Amino acid sequence: MKYIYQARNREGKVETGTVEASTKEAAALLLQKYEIFVTSIKEQSPAVFRMENISFFNKVSKKDLAIFARQLAVMLQSRVAVTQSLDSLAVQTKNPVFKEKISKISQMVQEGNSLSQAMSAFPEVFGIFFISLIKTGEASGRISESLAYLSEHLEREHDINSQIKNALVYPAFVICVLFVVVALVIFFVMPRLVDLLKQTTTKPPVFTQMMIDFYGFLANYGWVLIVGFVCLVLFIIYYFTTKEGKKRWNQLSLRIPFFGDFLQKTFLIMFAENISTLIAAGLSINNALQITRDTVDNYVYKEILTETEQRVSEGEKISSVLIKYPKFVPPFVVQMIQVGEETGKLDKNLMEIVNFYNKEVKRAVELFTALLEPILIIFLGVFVALLAISVIQPLYGALGTI
Repeated sequence: MKYIYQARNREGKVETGTVEASTKEAAALLLQKYEIFVTSIKEQSPAVFRMENISFFNKVSKKDLAIFARQLAVMLQSRVAVTQSLDSLAVQTKNPVFKEKISKISQMVQEGNSLSQAMSAFPEVFGIFFISLIKTGEASGRISESLAYLSEHLEREHDINSQIKNALVYPAFVICVLFVVVALVIFFVMPRLVDLLKQTTTKPPVFTQMMIDFYGFLANYGWVLIVGFVCLVLFIIYYFTTKEGKKRWNQLSLRIPFFGDFLQKTFLIMFAENISTLIAAGLSINNALQITRDTVDNYVYKEILTETEQRVSEGEKISSVLIKYPKFVPPFVVQMIQVGEETGKLDKNLMEIVNFYNKEVKRAVELFTALLEPILIIFLGVFVALLAISVIQPLYGALGTI
């Protein structure tokens, strides 16, 4: 929170300003450290409209977090104090929302909170995985190593997300072009074509008649189509935000050809990398499974991880539980985990799984884009050709009757 204060400095001069702290008392103590003696202090009223209050602008990306973790790890390895490191990073950070949160974390640490406690005040930025690794680093005295693990983990997640987003840019662009072409033909070309055909006795071709009928339907019942489409979209969004809807979508999405296989690989990467990172940072296997279960957002894999955590706490091995789910956990993954458990190198074997499936995901994305590009070009070409035929052919027929 921000507080407006009026105070006297060492020379007795009155000065005013703002300070960020968790409470009024904490703000006063913070100012007192700098030999500024508060005479009055009150909470600053929030602005009516600020860009960072909008959720779209309130986003801290994985790339921002990865850079933050990497730089903080380097500073702590160089024996720079935590608060000094945070203040320096706050100055360097370009994201204004993230900058403000780093400054608040620094102030909370100055007030006596641990770094993990300060970060846990911002769960929308620092998730349970991030906080757990920081706590482990604080307990073991290896916080810089924990931050390095986090940075590498977040960079790999960012790379996968970037590959997926880049693969979707081209089809999204082609679909937008298609909608623009259809809209131009229906709302600008078809009205004039209909007027022209009414002045002649020429019977329009099949494609042209279909376009005219569709145009007539939009002119009379277009609002029904729009309202129905909006209602359908809102219902689908609402249904898939419910518990039952999420569960149904998680189950169905894994059965979709190609897409389901791709999703399975990304979940396996998340599962293997999270557990590997947490174990390497010093957490027990049970804690690693619990944290990974809470970070996975797919119902099917969450249920598998819940059962795995329960069975492991009873003395079973991870591989003996996962082997019962061959549809969702391939034999290769089970074998690698089993070897890791027997040799005591589970974290390294899990990272081998991550590296293998990272390459598989990259190849799948490249194949998807390679196949999708010619398919979309052919589809767009055929569609535009049909539109051109339905428009140009009756024009020639109409001109022949003149």
